[in-house]
Amino acid sequence: MRYILTDVEGTTTSIRFVHDSLFPYSLEKMESFLNRRRGEPVVAELIADVARTVRAEQGLNVELPGCVDALKSWIKSDRKHPALKGLQGLIWEDGYKNGELAGHVYDDVPAALRRWKDRGLKVGVYSSGSVLAQKLLFGHTRFGDLTPLFQDNFDTAVGPKREPESYREIARRLGVPAPEILFLSDTPEELAAAKAAGFAALQLVREGAAPAPGFETAGDFSSIQP
Repeated sequence: MRYILTDVEGTTTSIRFVHDSLFPYSLEKMESFLNRRRGEPVVAELIADVARTVRAEQGLNVELPGCVDALKSWIKSDRKHPALKGLQGLIWEDGYKNGELAGHVYDDVPAALRRWKDRGLKVGVYSSGSVLAQKLLFGHTRFGDLTPLFQDNFDTAVGPKREPESYREIARRLGVPAPEILFLSDTPEELAAAKAAGFAALQLVREGAAPAPGFETAGDFSSIQP
């Protein structure tokens, strides 16, 4: 094994942190953030993307208030829309910088990452959260900045996490044969997609989650021996 690719939510990081801290924070701050920064080119393009989606799906031409309503609805339904993920990343960036947020990782994660790095293994992240959101989370933990322990970050810009082609694309970008990449996730559908692409796949079974048939499992990172 040459490369470890890890999911975030439920794997390195508690699902409760994402749903009880990050999502509510972005929900609370969305309207004020957009009103304050709507003139910035990056933010303006993300807002335009939301408006295009609403028009395509509902036949409505919406201004900023309508975009805010759509975004809040998408947060509540955990929609994986690229514009939502981009805006959430920017909102969370503010929260990390002003100390209102701190990234959660399980206690066993940092030591395992360092052990794998010492063995010469490379580690990357593949999450539905944006690359910015990933780097902010791992850059602001109670263990310090963990971002130097990761070589690569991927989000759904490479494709949906439950589609085998997304994993083939990651392998192509890494230049590493698929069988030499181990994918870690708590989600069976993601593991099945990675396995279909030729990856090795291991399910993290944390916080009372149930193991899925057909996959090796681990209760935490300390027991993983790639």
